[in-house]
Amino acid sequence: MRWLLLVTDWGFILYWSVTALAAAHVIALPAEWMFRNHEDPTVAAWNWSFLPLDLAASVLGLLAVRAGAAWKGLATVSLALTSCAGLMAVSFWAISGDFDLSWWAPNLFLMAWPWIFLPGLMRG
Repeated sequence: MRWLLLVTDWGFILYWSVTALAAAHVIALPAEWMFRNHEDPTVAAWNWSFLPLDLAASVLGLLAVRAGAAWKGLATVSLALTSCAGLMAVSFWAISGDFDLSWWAPNLFLMAWPWIFLPGLMRG
């Protein structure tokens, strides 16, 4: 679980760092890397609405990796938030009829992998 937490949480931080740099016009991203309708203000706002969720998951996950006795509680909340973030993104794209594997695959991963560990963590 430690490795998956580190990869996922640093991945969130990297994604949001790149997204912020692109939004500030510090870097330019190829159009093929962007999700559909990324220039629509409502879709852009939808994407930014994930920032607090993703960063909370990241902070708690990174703390869990370093925490002593508190690691289980931190990891449980981090994994739940991570799974919710993936589920929310996949749900949005399913409802809007947007089936792009390059966006679905990482979000299905985010939605699914925490459930390998959550049942055991919840049992105590």
